[in-house]
Amino acid sequence: MRQVRAKKALGQHFLTDLSVAERIALTVSEYKNLPLIEVGPGMGVLTQFLLQNGHDLKVVELDTESVNYLNQCYPQLDGRIIEADFLKLDLAQVTGQPQFVVIGNYPYNISSQILFKVLDYKDQVVCCSGMFQREVAQRIAAPPGSKTYGILSVLLQAWYDIEYLFTVDEHVFNPPPKVKSGVIKLVRNEVKQLDCNERLFKTIVKTSFGQRRKTLRNSLRSLLPKDSPALERDIFRQRPEQLSVSDFINLTNIVTAENNKSS
Repeated sequence: MRQVRAKKALGQHFLTDLSVAERIALTVSEYKNLPLIEVGPGMGVLTQFLLQNGHDLKVVELDTESVNYLNQCYPQLDGRIIEADFLKLDLAQVTGQPQFVVIGNYPYNISSQILFKVLDYKDQVVCCSGMFQREVAQRIAAPPGSKTYGILSVLLQAWYDIEYLFTVDEHVFNPPPKVKSGVIKLVRNEVKQLDCNERLFKTIVKTSFGQRRKTLRNSLRSLLPKDSPALERDIFRQRPEQLSVSDFINLTNIVTAENNKSS
């Protein structure tokens, strides 16, 4: 069968190096007892190794041409190909199980949205692994103090232990992307709930990094009562990239306490 045509609108860059695909497949080798969802399998370069490794696999693919290719070339996927937009799916329904794993060579144009989707299912997704644009992968794994540390870093690191595994060069794709890629692995940590108001935590993280060049005293002023003395605390003199997850939890509790006082 002829190759699938890569579609720019879908962010498709097909991996052609089988050794890279095999390495990515091995990142979830310890989860063969759990259902596995592969996002955007394309022509199945990663899929073939996941099948060989004995995973309980379902694949989610939006591109009809890729779906037709997979149906013809991977008959063992019969009944396990979901032609849909991953971002619109009820992932718990896809697997029918309380816990599962997500993997993929993720489309770069929606990779952040995919990770926010994983966060929505953080109590079900025990591991998320795969390939992203290198800058995105580095940002997710970045420690506090790093220039790349940001919203996704904090929100994901609150719930997952994250490891940057390896870099992939442009030339092993068809068509080659203009950037390098990075493979990372997120493993669910032991945190059941944050020791703060989780909705406010998310708001504070997003607001802080939305004005990352400002100190927290300036960027978060609108979330506190007018002339709140808390703004004089040392933590508000810092910029968001200087704060760890636990610092943001502490900050959330300070803001909560100040608002409770004024109500």
